[in-house]
Amino acid sequence: MTDPATGADASRLWHRLSGTSVLLDGFHALKHAVRFGAEVPVAVAVDRKAALALAEELAPDVRDALDALLTEVTQAEYTALVPRPHPTAVAALAVRPSREANLARLAGTGRTAPVVLLDDPRHLGNAGAVIRLAAGFGATGVVTTGTLDPWHPTVVRGGAGLHFATAVERLDVAELPPGPLFALDPEGDDIRGVELPDDAVLAFGSERSGLSARLRARADRLVALPMRPQVSSYNLATSVAMTLYHWSLTGGAAPGQDRP
Repeated sequence: MTDPATGADASRLWHRLSGTSVLLDGFHALKHAVRFGAEVPVAVAVDRKAALALAEELAPDVRDALDALLTEVTQAEYTALVPRPHPTAVAALAVRPSREANLARLAGTGRTAPVVLLDDPRHLGNAGAVIRLAAGFGATGVVTTGTLDPWHPTVVRGGAGLHFATAVERLDVAELPPGPLFALDPEGDDIRGVELPDDAVLAFGSERSGLSARLRARADRLVALPMRPQVSSYNLATSVAMTLYHWSLTGGAAPGQDRP
């Protein structure tokens, strides 16, 4: 597809694609999406020169790609395209990875990193933070159950575009990827004495009500994070971070490194 030459062209293309595309809100979301191979048919910036200077400083590896993608638009054109203007005044639309490709990745035999499972999450920002963490640790993917859309624009914003660095899908409990299911639960075994295998599915309950009975019954093992008495819980993203860090120490390679 030919890159749009003017702000008006970009706006028309944006409106044509917006209903079926992933909103990349801000420079960092666009940077990560491009870095991890997203197909981006339209990208805009209020100050193209400033956006490319930011790329030169923070992401020189994608600077040339952004130079080819970005079209300068007016402030009025930009604010008409995005519901919540970002401080960097950069936005783009990307093609969502196919569900079939994500499912194949999640179900792949010999997985070398866990799948993170969020059981009926309720908070869009928390879900985005978890996806960002999972991408940073090199997790195979993030799966959600329940009604929350893990590709909601607010989730993608919270994930800084790192949905494209891991497999993100919403599934029913009956459709979960294969692998031993370790569920975080206050009644479980202290995680410090547990080795988490690379092909594990790591399940976390919702912020409000914890694990559903259905998922708890599916678990191969319940594990608990160390926590001071009388402290009720950790933030969801904090729990995921602690668990993935434990996995990286006991079972997995460090992020960005191959297993020996």
